[in-house]
Amino acid sequence: MAATTPPKVVFEHEGVFIHSSPDECEEQDLISGILRITDKDGETLVEYKPLEDADPSNMLCACKDSNSVVEWTQSSENKPHRPVDHQLSYETEWDMINAVSFRRKAHSHGEGGSNHVNDRNKWAFSFNVSDLRSITVKREGWSYLIFSLKDGTALPTIHFHQGGSTAFLDSLRKSVQISESPDDESILFVSTFSKAFSQSFENLLDDVNYGIVKKFRKDPYTTTVGGFSKVTNYFFDAFRVPDSECHQRPAEEIADPMGELIPGLEINQQEEPGFEVITRPDLGPRPEVQRKGPVTMEEWIKYQDSEGRMKNVSHIKEFIFKGGLCHAVRKEAWKFLLDYFPWNSTHEERKDLQKRKTDEYFRMKLQWKSVSEEQERRNSRLRDYRSLIEKDVNRTDRNNKFYEGLDNPGLILLHDILMTYCMYDFDLGYVQGMSDLLSPILVVMENEVDAFWCFVSLMDEMHENFEEQMQGMKTQLTQLSTLLRLLDLAFWNYLEAQDSGYLYFCFRWLLIRFKRELHFQDVLRLWEVMWTGLPCQNFHLLVCCAILDSEKQKIMDRKYGFNEILKHINELSMKLDIEEILGKSESICMQIKNCKNLPHSVSEMLGLTTATESSAALETSEYGILESPRSTHGQDQVVSNGHSHLKETTHNGCKVAFIS
Repeated sequence: MAATTPPKVVFEHEGVFIHSSPDECEEQDLISGILRITDKDGETLVEYKPLEDADPSNMLCACKDSNSVVEWTQSSENKPHRPVDHQLSYETEWDMINAVSFRRKAHSHGEGGSNHVNDRNKWAFSFNVSDLRSITVKREGWSYLIFSLKDGTALPTIHFHQGGSTAFLDSLRKSVQISESPDDESILFVSTFSKAFSQSFENLLDDVNYGIVKKFRKDPYTTTVGGFSKVTNYFFDAFRVPDSECHQRPAEEIADPMGELIPGLEINQQEEPGFEVITRPDLGPRPEVQRKGPVTMEEWIKYQDSEGRMKNVSHIKEFIFKGGLCHAVRKEAWKFLLDYFPWNSTHEERKDLQKRKTDEYFRMKLQWKSVSEEQERRNSRLRDYRSLIEKDVNRTDRNNKFYEGLDNPGLILLHDILMTYCMYDFDLGYVQGMSDLLSPILVVMENEVDAFWCFVSLMDEMHENFEEQMQGMKTQLTQLSTLLRLLDLAFWNYLEAQDSGYLYFCFRWLLIRFKRELHFQDVLRLWEVMWTGLPCQNFHLLVCCAILDSEKQKIMDRKYGFNEILKHINELSMKLDIEEILGKSESICMQIKNCKNLPHSVSEMLGLTTATESSAALETSEYGILESPRSTHGQDQVVSNGHSHLKETTHNGCKVAFIS
């Protein structure tokens, strides 16, 4: 007889309460329990179970006029602080001081344990998410949820006195579609839809019907092309308008999504299906560009004043863009390019900054190093983060001398930095691919603390690439398709005819910035060039266009279909010429910039100036983009969208937006 498959716990949160009486009273009992979302045999269940070890004497007390489940009091014992040895200030053991306690409600009844168990069991419930109609979210000092099932079954209201309601709803969104009511924003309507569209990218990889895609989850960057093609089907379905929606709406109301993105492109739908006439601007010839040699240490030093401030930042960035950096310069220059060091800081200011950042880093590191095995057993998220990091670290760049061999110190540093990042951003934690982004930075920095803060800056820019909804990836794939359609309509039409118009095969390129496509040294060169912000914003999208431009003739002449295109692109790994790619990418940017009737959306996407902006009193580089405010001394407000930053600064009394 086949063994029963145990349910997989997707979400678990302790300290979720049910109020024993729905009526307001001076004091009432709170039933403490565990809320779970489980997945078994393709069915997703929500279940609540009162804690088994909860006894009447430990029932918490919540008063009507209090927003807290417990009454916090200062601990009576004042533990003295241990003096910190100066030589060990960065690796000291911090005292864990228990400064609070809570008062528990004394049980007023004399019932035995058996009666109490029966009382607790009546509060347990479980339901399939497909039976859920809506969720009402209320806040009364804390958040509480009211479930409404389709059959009208009444369920107890669950209270999140200790937080966790947002995490619960986020986990639930992996299995169902949740949308706000147009009449009452506190009511969330729940509906199930096609698996490929409804599940998040992570859940899709768990689907038993995608066996080969599971390999993608284990190693998303070296999986066979056959498996990778199935992953792209997820994005294909996610972008495709549902057939039912097409039937419900008149044809003239169904807008072309690409046309909406480029208002400057006039799209005329024809009666004959599959054809459209597109009026687009004339881009003109593609200019030739010349690459230069890397910036040497002597040249780098010339751009520093006597106190260490960088001079003519726009010029040094242009030189870095044109030729990159000598390896000896990277350790210092990358800290500026990644905004760890301010460009106008002195040597002394940078030393003070490093000292503060070192203390801050080790405080966060001690948070996870201080967690005992017993604590970790009760923290599933930390446990999962650690497990995934350990797996990925052991297979990241193991052919590189910095990481090769058993018990390599480089692997320990890679592990520790990623674990500490989980403490820095616990909501995101660790996602596969992040080790690929950290590895080159650690090799260059050869320092744990400096590598961490440079990695933090890079992740601030690429955060949305790794979020559960992957909005950053979807945005970039759409933008890339927009650019390719503008640059080469014939090639874009060919890809569209092969169901490849949204360029899913570029997914890995964008996710980890070509880390698995280029040799290690070429990755260093490409990254430092892109970090200059020149010759335009979102330059990595033009790098994609340059690679596709080099391969388009072969793809079209050989009449590659969907799978052949995926296979061909995948096999380009480690065969690309970085200098040729950078030269062509810059040339494409100049071609676009020289276009007189460039659609505003494309100009905005690439951060290019218009003729009016160019005449304004703003400092611009030879590439015609707004100079990044990072090189100024003003206050900046930064908003990240996962693949670029929008910064606002004040110039001569006027607010100016910068895209960098």
